[in-house]
Amino acid sequence: MADTATAADDDGAATSTAGQSKKKLMMIALAAVVALAMAGGVWWFLLRKKPEPVDAHAPPKEQVGFVEMREMTINLAQAQGVDRQNYLKLRIALEVADGKMIPKIQPLLPRIEDAFQTYLRELRPNELEGSAAVIRLKEELLKRTNIAVYPAKVDAVLFKEVLMQ
Repeated sequence: MADTATAADDDGAATSTAGQSKKKLMMIALAAVVALAMAGGVWWFLLRKKPEPVDAHAPPKEQVGFVEMREMTINLAQAQGVDRQNYLKLRIALEVADGKMIPKIQPLLPRIEDAFQTYLRELRPNELEGSAAVIRLKEELLKRTNIAVYPAKVDAVLFKEVLMQ
């Protein structure tokens, strides 16, 4: 029986040692998580990039500018077999990335209007139907505008009003 009692004491000691090693492992893991959380907090408050303060007296950076074009009314090409004349009324603004470009573009507005008139008079009413047609029209007008104002650059043609009768 003495042998049986000694074996039971050995199992209890092994269980106790295993329980203590699990507790140590849990404590080490908890300490590692706490250390990582603290390192993240230190980084957040001390090392992260902070936004630059805004200086109210500093000159403004490049600002977007807009050039207003005068209202245009264009008679469109007639579709075959149709006697009725169709008109397109447009109010357009040209967007430039730098407002300093506006004085360079304004003297060229007659050239831009001429390019628009020449192109738009050849369009038929059915070529202007739908949103895809309006997007194509904007792209074509932007291309013609940039050709007319080169070396200046216009970034977008903005429709303020599009009316077709």
